[in-house]
Amino acid sequence: MDEDMSMRKVKEVEALREAATAVEQEKEVLLEMIHSIQNSQDMRQISDGEREELNLTANRLMGRTLTVEVSVETIRSPQQQESLKHATRIIDEVVSKFLDDLGNARSHLMSLYSACSSEVPAGPVDQKFQSIVIGCALEDQKKIKRRLETLLRNIENADKAIKLLEHSKGAASKTLQQNAEARFN
Repeated sequence: MDEDMSMRKVKEVEALREAATAVEQEKEVLLEMIHSIQNSQDMRQISDGEREELNLTANRLMGRTLTVEVSVETIRSPQQQESLKHATRIIDEVVSKFLDDLGNARSHLMSLYSACSSEVPAGPVDQKFQSIVIGCALEDQKKIKRRLETLLRNIENADKAIKLLEHSKGAASKTLQQNAEARFN
């Protein structure tokens, strides 16, 4: 009877950890969505009053979301702790180079992401990073993979925003040129 109760408690603890992890992930998704809305191209196409109201609402939601604190601690061996630090340092180095070379940062992140994936990767795999990640606790491996997914999404969104800006600048430049030509003709 005690063994049965003990197994139930183990399952309850694991269910609690999973639920807390799901809340952590939901918080990350909400913050990313709010940030995406604030930086969306659509924000430029609405009136100043609507934009201000949307920004106030987004800032209020961001503030409220940031007040949610959920922490699921991972028990790590010293080796796992060192592997996690090393993997985090590698990702942080790539992130710090984003602005210098967006394309190279994307391909480097893709090779890091491929190292975390159990599926056959489409591109190169960073073997050194893969061995570092394998040395991490399973929960940390999942968090590293999620962080890389988020970073890749952010790069993709930034790239789309840049292309939209370039397109709108190109269209505006063409219109200015046509107006100038019309004045001289």
